[in-house]
Amino acid sequence: MIKLLVDSASDCRNPSDLGSFYIPITLNIDGREYQDGIDIDSDTFYRLLMETKCFPTTSQPSPQAFLELFEGVRDRGEELIYLALSSALSGTYQNACMARSMVGYDGIHIIDTRAATHMIEILAEYAAGLIREGHSAQEIVQQCEAVKSKIHLFAGLDTLEYLRRGGRLGRVSAAVGELAGIKPVITVMPEGDVASAGKCLGRGKAMQLLVEKLRSYPLDERFPIWSLYTYGEENCQKLEEKMAAAGYPAARRLQVGPTIGAHVGPGAYAVLFVEK
Repeated sequence: MIKLLVDSASDCRNPSDLGSFYIPITLNIDGREYQDGIDIDSDTFYRLLMETKCFPTTSQPSPQAFLELFEGVRDRGEELIYLALSSALSGTYQNACMARSMVGYDGIHIIDTRAATHMIEILAEYAAGLIREGHSAQEIVQQCEAVKSKIHLFAGLDTLEYLRRGGRLGRVSAAVGELAGIKPVITVMPEGDVASAGKCLGRGKAMQLLVEKLRSYPLDERFPIWSLYTYGEENCQKLEEKMAAAGYPAARRLQVGPTIGAHVGPGAYAVLFVEK
């Protein structure tokens, strides 16, 4: 039997639907620890993010947490494919690799997705479908490795405040950007880190840039187009209207969780799709 494992940075909130195991990332918010997706939900996280002035920190699952899960898989004679949060964003992937070496079991397969949030979930849904079709674990790993670089996410930010809090933008630059009405667009790069994809004057132009990014790729029709939001769905709804008018209706609207959401803040909106 082949099982999947996702961590909470995938924002996959119903992993059991995919036959998946789930391992949480720890959040520290104003001195208190939470297990992402277990004892704190995304809406509560964003409310705390807006109420506190400190920047939340995260702690990846320890090698010991992976070790216990991997030993159970080995002892049951199962195979496991772990779709890990990008190694460019966290040490989670490295900790899982360390635990696998301690278990010494060939049935543990770990993929550095070079992705985050629902980019991982769409890959997990793809892998789950391959399991149902009867593919071997090696075949599934190979196909996931081929697809992962084709998954794209472009997001518009409603504020620069949270980039500033996270140390990715200076206070002066953030203040000037807010006054000028600058709305940055970011993306997850093929290397798995987050980078700028443009700066727009106003939210409407930022949304239009997202639609243009969607238009610029030949789409893989095996996969859906998803719209994403952090906290507050109004911006996402407006983006969906622009997408639909351009002939790209969103199949689902999904919420981005704390791992990425802490850096972009409430009001952010995004489009996720897979290139042919």
